Amino acid sequence: MAESEELGARLADFRRRVEELCGARALPSHERLSALDAALFELQYAAEFLWPRYEALAARGVRGADTREQQLLRALFQRIPLAVVLLDGESVVRRLNFAATRMFAARAGFATGRSLTGSLRHDGRAAFRSHVAAVARGEGGRSLVVRLPGAEADPALRATLTALRPPGEPRTAVLAVFQPVDGAAPEPSGARTGPGAQGVTGAPGAPGVRARRGRAGLPAAAAPDPVEVTRHAELLDLVDTMATALLRTAGSPPERVLERAAAVLYGRFADWVVTDLHDGGRLRRVTVYGPGCEPGGGPEPRGGVEPAAAPGGGLAGAFARQDPASCPLVVEAAAGSPAFQVRPDDAELFGRDAEGAPLLVRAAVTSLLCVPLRASPGAPVRGVLTLFRAGARRAFAMAEAGVVDRVSRHVALGLG
Repeated sequence: MAESEELGARLADFRRRVEELCGARALPSHERLSALDAALFELQYAAEFLWPRYEALAARGVRGADTREQQLLRALFQRIPLAVVLLDGESVVRRLNFAATRMFAARAGFATGRSLTGSLRHDGRAAFRSHVAAVARGEGGRSLVVRLPGAEADPALRATLTALRPPGEPRTAVLAVFQPVDGAAPEPSGARTGPGAQGVTGAPGAPGVRARRGRAGLPAAAAPDPVEVTRHAELLDLVDTMATALLRTAGSPPERVLERAAAVLYGRFADWVVTDLHDGGRLRRVTVYGPGCEPGGGPEPRGGVEPAAAPGGGLAGAFARQDPASCPLVVEAAAGSPAFQVRPDDAELFGRDAEGAPLLVRAAVTSLLCVPLRASPGAPVRGVLTLFRAGARRAFAMAEAGVVDRVSRHVALGLG
């Protein structure tokens, strides 16, 4: 570390001297000889001293990065049965192990570079950030209780934080270990539970595992996952139901089309459905469906306007009374930029209610989709469709986001 700092200081001095020599070009020609001699000396210094030192440090770093000890530590980090996350002082994920990817339902490549607070409930994010920053400043280890979004019925997680200085890095990192407060041990990686799971593990070559073989002794293709097959069928059924509803409302006012589309999506696909219509150059809220404000639960529509958008009490009323122009998410979608977020970190993406409380926090939103309603990428935006999932419900997946993108084009065509 000291050699690296010394080389850095020498390089900084070399750069300053070179910058001074560059100014010698303004001197008369007969006064440039001394500057030329100095430039030759600087080049010799760079070639005979700076470059060999750099090569030595680089070679030492390559050799050190491939040591068996570090490979062993990487394997232990990944295979430890507790959720372990390496953070920086801003709570940004630098690395997480297999158990952490299962606990936070995020792949390592997706989570790296993002704030871990996005995977925690809103009421515990500020405290977690403060504790991580304190540990990174060298104020000692910390421990606190956090919860995942929608996990009110699940046991809380004990987060244990400690400072760590990775080799070859100038800043202190924070190692966070998460485990249930009740002390229940997590299942081993790849373990199966349930009847008939004795002596069976997910590790290749483990006792009790028999590899399926096909023709010519080659491994047989893996059987389709029944859960994924079921989800795929549900998405196809959703698209079919939406197409049927839009065909039945052909020629109806735009408000009626949006009401029927929202009714199809509510419940089976999303916990909250909000639609806004581009009307005369401004956005107007048309439909709000959510808990306590279900399709068919209000009076008959009057004047072609869905009653769910009429001001009322509760959280649904707060959504209905909101001006779409004050909602950053809707404004961006109306400009043609769709949004897909899981565990949104910004609580004010969908604005605030009359008392100043973020609507996403009040609705306990864990994932959202907000898409413009347009027939094609270059067509004008006719409206905005927003979908929320809340509580312990599974977050939106990429395949579902793709289906919503197709459905939005169908709805735009139905608007005429």
